[in-house]
Amino acid sequence: MILLSGGSISSSSIHCHIWGWGWGYPPPSSFITKKLIKQKQSFSKLYCSSNSQVDYQVLSAINTPYNDILILDTADSRMLLLDSTHNIHSIFIKGEGQPWTGSYWDEFSSLPPIIPQGPIAIFGLGGGTAAHLMLTLWPSLQLHGWEIDQILIDKARQHLGLSHLEKHTQSGGLLNVYIGDALSTSTTIPGGYAGIVIDLFSGGDVLPQLQQVETWLQLNDKLMPNGRLMVNCGGTTSSWENNSTLKTLCKAFPGQVNWKKMPKSEGENYLALTGPLPDLTLWAAALPDRLGVSVMQWASCFP
Repeated sequence: MILLSGGSISSSSIHCHIWGWGWGYPPPSSFITKKLIKQKQSFSKLYCSSNSQVDYQVLSAINTPYNDILILDTADSRMLLLDSTHNIHSIFIKGEGQPWTGSYWDEFSSLPPIIPQGPIAIFGLGGGTAAHLMLTLWPSLQLHGWEIDQILIDKARQHLGLSHLEKHTQSGGLLNVYIGDALSTSTTIPGGYAGIVIDLFSGGDVLPQLQQVETWLQLNDKLMPNGRLMVNCGGTTSSWENNSTLKTLCKAFPGQVNWKKMPKSEGENYLALTGPLPDLTLWAAALPDRLGVSVMQWASCFP
């Protein structure tokens, strides 16, 4: 999830803030109602602080028992906005080439070189942004994506390319999609996961269960030996020591938690990685240059 700055909304324009990867903005005013307007809207304009503008279209707007879903389409990308916060939870980059987002989803795709071989889980699959990046860089991966909202998954299959990830790559990789509570016992698999990516939010906040040490111990039990958790801990705090999710992780795994903060242009999310701090030079060498530079910013919470 990317937190959006609150631009003003008028009848003639939507003012937006430019993130590193593209456009971050409040949604159309029709979305800021208790019940969404469900029919597709015609193309409108986004007017941004740079005085440039971009066309967008609302592909889907629907209420579910779990989310208020809004999917926007532009020439370059499609974006999934959820909840009353209207924050971006997934982005699908159109066209050929690497689908870099310029945000924390890119960091999730750096996980495979520092974990054992084996299946990787994504708890909080959303529209599949992290899965798309992982299978692009590591096409033999076996991914297990968990999402609680069946309707969200249906919309992601229709509009965000998720169904393509559910087909085997030429290297045998695949995303297996499961509907259910990622924190339940049903997500456990024999032998455990090599890694678990955790991106669980509701109403703009990290799930309250992730502020409990016991939850993290249960998640850690789902890993195989030497497996790791990589976590989106959200943002807004001035230092990692004040991030409640990171603090809880440090209590759960003393001496075994690492952190980094995304730059302002990329959302300012805090990320956590369990286990010993990897050899950053070796880790970077196993990644594309873009990610290799970024992983050098990881640091231990227990220097």
